[in-house]
Amino acid sequence: MTAVRRAPGFVSSDSVSSEPVTAEPVEIGEMADLALGEGRAYVLGDKQIAVFRMTDGTLRATSAVCPHQGGPLADGQFDLGTIVCPLHQYAFGFADGGCTTAGIGTIEVYRVEDRDGRIVVWA
Repeated sequence: MTAVRRAPGFVSSDSVSSEPVTAEPVEIGEMADLALGEGRAYVLGDKQIAVFRMTDGTLRATSAVCPHQGGPLADGQFDLGTIVCPLHQYAFGFADGGCTTAGIGTIEVYRVEDRDGRIVVWA
């Protein structure tokens, strides 16, 4: 079994964790703290990660900041395939992080899963 490091649960965007970021699985919070249909931002090392719990219970994770003007993606509207930035309504695909509007850029997409009631990301 792969070891899982623990990171702080919910962390406000103005504080930064001292946890180093690796491609190893990292626990960032409790599933019970993320309601169906909700997005939440977490800080992991020098990265801000948005985790979304779909209405079907599955999880998606992306960078939490829109590349256009830094909008908070965790606050955006989303469905199974897309997250929309709440500032200027640019849409990004969960599959590849690509924006549906040319010239805006892409967002990072991370592997995420529910492990025994804990949110685990690879970032």
